[in-house]
Amino acid sequence: MTAFPEHLLRKTEDLLNTCRSKGLRIATAESCTGGLIAGCLTAVAGSSDVVERGFITYSNASKQELLGVQEGLILEHGAVSEPVARAMAEGAIDRSHAQLGVAITGIAGPSGATEIKPVGLVHIAAARAGRETSHRRHVLEGDREAIRMQSIDAALDLLFRQAG
Repeated sequence: MTAFPEHLLRKTEDLLNTCRSKGLRIATAESCTGGLIAGCLTAVAGSSDVVERGFITYSNASKQELLGVQEGLILEHGAVSEPVARAMAEGAIDRSHAQLGVAITGIAGPSGATEIKPVGLVHIAAARAGRETSHRRHVLEGDREAIRMQSIDAALDLLFRQAG
């Protein structure tokens, strides 16, 4: 079981309180974090009134089937890309009862990298119904666990912006 650092749990609690006060629910769509964002959100007691559902879409087929990401988008840009992250976040809202969707796709390593897409590359997107989807590209340092924890932190930041 992954223990989440205290600073992430504090940030998560603040996010949940913000969403609760605004009546917002969250859906997650995760690839390289494999459900850790949803895990961090649900590590906080009482999160069930904010966390609507989570999608773990590690394969390209699951991104298409569960989130409605178009195959052409994946073929043209690759699964680890801004357009796919945006489509995943928007799909999380479209395929749930949430108003906020967060998505992450990346290369946590130690393998899977290419010359153009290094280990640590992550694309994070956050969508909110009625607003433009936001996106951030990061190249994170460290081992697989460090990259995944930093990814959660960055995803929470992006969610905060959309919740505000």
